[in-house]
Amino acid sequence: MIAGPSGAGKTTVIRKALQFVDLHLSVSATTRGARPGEVNGVDYTFISEDEFKRLIQDDAFLEWEEVYGNRYGTPRSQVESEIGRGENVLLEIDVKGALAVKCKMPDAFLVFIMPPTEAVLKDRLEGRADGKTEIDKRLEVAPWELRVGARDFDEIIVNDDLDEAVTRLVKVLRGEKT
Repeated sequence: MIAGPSGAGKTTVIRKALQFVDLHLSVSATTRGARPGEVNGVDYTFISEDEFKRLIQDDAFLEWEEVYGNRYGTPRSQVESEIGRGENVLLEIDVKGALAVKCKMPDAFLVFIMPPTEAVLKDRLEGRADGKTEIDKRLEVAPWELRVGARDFDEIIVNDDLDEAVTRLVKVLRGEKT
C-alpha cells in the first residue's frame, strides 16, 4: 500500500513506477466528482453517495473512509480476486485506510510518500483545482499523516526529486534494498 498526505505526489510517483514493475493497481471507489483529466474506472470508480452506502451495507469494501467530505473505499472483491490469482496488488490509499487494511492483512507492506517540506506540500496543493477550503482541510490533517507515516510505515520515500522517488519505489516494489 502506498499512502501519504494529499499533494505529496503519490499518484505521479506510482504511475511512473508502474512503467517498470508489473503490479495490479487497485482502483478505489469515490463519491467525489472527477478532476479534469481523470477517467472513470482508471483513476477512480466514481459512484453516487447512495451506491456507496449500499456497498458499505453489503460489506463490499476492504476499507472505506470519509475524507474531506467525500467517501473513498477499496473494493474488497477486486483486491481479493487479484491476490487469489497470485498477483501482487498495489493500493494507493489514504493513511487511515492503509492502517485499516494493515489490521486485516498484516503481511501488507506500507510505503509512505512524503513531501520534502510542508511548504512544498502547500505549494503543490495550491497548484491543484481544489478550492481554498479544500486545501486548508488537507493541510490541517497533514501533520498527523506525517507523524503516523514516519512511525507506522515500513518504508518512507521523500518526493523531493521525482526520478529519485520513482527509482526508490521501483526498488521497493521489486523487493530490492533501497
